[in-house]
Amino acid sequence: MFDLSSIIQGFAIWTVPVVFAITVHEVAHGWVARAFGDPTAAQLGRLTLNPVKHIDPVGTIVVPAVLLMLGGFVFGWAKPVPVVQGNLRNPRKDMAIVALAGPASNLVMALMWAVLLKLALLNGAEGFWWWAQEMGKAGIIINLILMVLNLFPIPPLDGSRVIAGVLPEQGARFLDKIEPYGFFVLVGLLATGVLGVILSPALRWAESLVLTLVGLR
Repeated sequence: MFDLSSIIQGFAIWTVPVVFAITVHEVAHGWVARAFGDPTAAQLGRLTLNPVKHIDPVGTIVVPAVLLMLGGFVFGWAKPVPVVQGNLRNPRKDMAIVALAGPASNLVMALMWAVLLKLALLNGAEGFWWWAQEMGKAGIIINLILMVLNLFPIPPLDGSRVIAGVLPEQGARFLDKIEPYGFFVLVGLLATGVLGVILSPALRWAESLVLTLVGLR
């Protein structure tokens, strides 16, 4: 039986970190793409931090809500920001950097949430500071999950774009061919628990790094 008060409290704590994590991730792709010559995202009005422009009903709302109610880790996704690789000045290399921009933004946000967590702990974590502490923890978790997951080199995740930028052309074409099946591979790895086993060491390392950098460890 669900504890309604706990669910409501959980939503209140996780909503802001989740929305910002996925919104800034997508906008970062668009910002870097524009810097390298592709104005597509800007022309479509996607270079904004207004979350309404980026919300995917399933990835931004349904999936995080279901995971939260089930008590598992929370993650989600936004509508991908469109990038036309052919518009980039150096398509393969620039696309790799555009892809890295999303996970890099999540690392920066994880550090910012960690700073908030440290401030909350220094202020006794009561009242407002209790909420700040819980949001700080949630912000660290969601951003590091998105960073590590997106660096996994399976299409259409960002890691595959990065790998494609450094592989020989034949290898990059192979990644393009398997992209239509990538989502199903990811679901299978997630359902069987294999994805968690693969990503957990990197996630623990990233969490340790962030907490160490802000003096919480």
